[in-house]
Amino acid sequence: MEALQIQDFTLDLKNDEEWKSILHQVSFDLPKGSTIGVVGESGSGKSVTALSVMRLIAPKAMRLHQGKILYTDTASGKSVNLVDVPEKEMRKIRGGHIAMIFQEPMTSLNPVIRCGEQVMEALLLHTPLSKKEARARVIELFQEVMLPRPEKIFSSYPHELSGGQKQRVMIAMAISCHPDILIADEPTTALDVTVQKGILELLKQLQQQHGMSVIFITHDLGVVAQIADQVVVLFKGDVVEQGSVEEIFKNPKHPYTKGLIACRPSLTKRPYRLLTVSDFLEADQKGENLSQISFAEETMEERAARHARLYQGEPLIRIEHLSKKYPLRKDKLFARREYVYALKDVSLEVYEGETLGLVGESGCGKTTLGRTLLRLIEPDEGRIFYKGRDITTLSQRQFRPLRKDLQIILQDPYSSLNQRLTIGDALMEPMQVHHLYANNKERKVRAVELLERVGLNESHFYRYPHEFSGGQRQRISIARALALNPRFIICDESVSALDVSVQAQVLNLLNELKEEFRFTYIFISHDLSVVKYMSDRMAVMQAGRIVELNDADEIYRNPQTEYTRTLIEAIPVI
Repeated sequence: MEALQIQDFTLDLKNDEEWKSILHQVSFDLPKGSTIGVVGESGSGKSVTALSVMRLIAPKAMRLHQGKILYTDTASGKSVNLVDVPEKEMRKIRGGHIAMIFQEPMTSLNPVIRCGEQVMEALLLHTPLSKKEARARVIELFQEVMLPRPEKIFSSYPHELSGGQKQRVMIAMAISCHPDILIADEPTTALDVTVQKGILELLKQLQQQHGMSVIFITHDLGVVAQIADQVVVLFKGDVVEQGSVEEIFKNPKHPYTKGLIACRPSLTKRPYRLLTVSDFLEADQKGENLSQISFAEETMEERAARHARLYQGEPLIRIEHLSKKYPLRKDKLFARREYVYALKDVSLEVYEGETLGLVGESGCGKTTLGRTLLRLIEPDEGRIFYKGRDITTLSQRQFRPLRKDLQIILQDPYSSLNQRLTIGDALMEPMQVHHLYANNKERKVRAVELLERVGLNESHFYRYPHEFSGGQRQRISIARALALNPRFIICDESVSALDVSVQAQVLNLLNELKEEFRFTYIFISHDLSVVKYMSDRMAVMQAGRIVELNDADEIYRNPQTEYTRTLIEAIPVI
């Protein structure tokens, strides 16, 4: 019995008064009690398909050419075409029978309403429970999704929870009314590998417990391999391949699927350049053998020789006994103030030309360490040396000339770019602040050079951030970091929210720039496969401390702590 059938679904969306074709005769079936993985890059039509099932696209913004979405009620066995269902009836189906976990829990949860009340709202709307009964049910749901201290989280606001905890609140909300179908839209994209593993195990457990059918949307084939029974591959609105997980991974037919599988960094090899989807599509157009596409790899001898040269000099950055603490909220007015340490006695050296990987779960202190290094956050204790000079003793005025040497590429390129500035102005602004080049004409020439260096062109100089894809915005952030000719760059989760193919392109670009300009990187990420590929050495952080520091390959081969072993075991493997 099929819980959901999508038949020849063809859809256009309106964008700035123009209609754009998004889905082309998309068809697949979701059997009752099974999980189907829908994979593809941003813009492939994954989320639009899910929103169409939920009927969450504004009618004025969409134009349906043909197709049906047939939903079969488990209890009655009655089938309805969701495309034709009146909105009043659709409101009962939405949440009550078909539920959805959205990609970004921080923007999906209302920041000014307590978490428990938001889940209660769904129960009061779709069930006959009283407020008291609904509250008790929410506490049970929080226990079911394994949230710690359910009563406390009921009264907490979203900003007081970690990313993994917010996602569990969203899952509790989605399963609150025992839906027949659960749609999970990229629910683990920006989460740590350990949290991601926990969420995937939780979803599988809840599916078995409640007999749900699941549509799991992601761009990460490693995640799909862990959770799905069937796979549907979407490319530019077309279903290019579908079949069982084993069939798709062992014998992919379409070059796009082969590219998606190949572009994730390997844990056993280190090619000089990562494969991308475009490599496979271009080779297919030329009629080349796709199974022979590969790039030269760095040997262990070459890596050892490079490291011998790298570590014979003085470190570019030296951190000594760095600590940073934050005050906790007091439960009582006159209670004693307590603190939590984001960094605790951290000592570290970074050598010129090195990429030092920094890994750990959310809240371990990775980002705090990166920002403290640049004095965007002032340390409470310890010292930071740049080229042998203690920069913690400098005033802001004295430190300003050094800022152009020390740059950061932030995690979210959309929020880190000013939406009111064109890309050209955003690139020229730091040059103006630091009085680089004689005038704006010379700065514009430099800005265009930077755009071309990161794979964009002069036409992008005049556009605004919202006109770019996520991968393009990240390239712009990299260009902005390069604008001041820095020596040292912190990449703070700079590829964590990107598609695997776009991620491969950005990682290739960072490595090319490193070779060309001899940059020194601290590469912060929760994805160990990416960090292992990029890094010379790797530092593992836990609760504000460095618990392990060694060659990246050696840490993966022979982890010294249980915490590191847990992180490695949680890496999704195809």
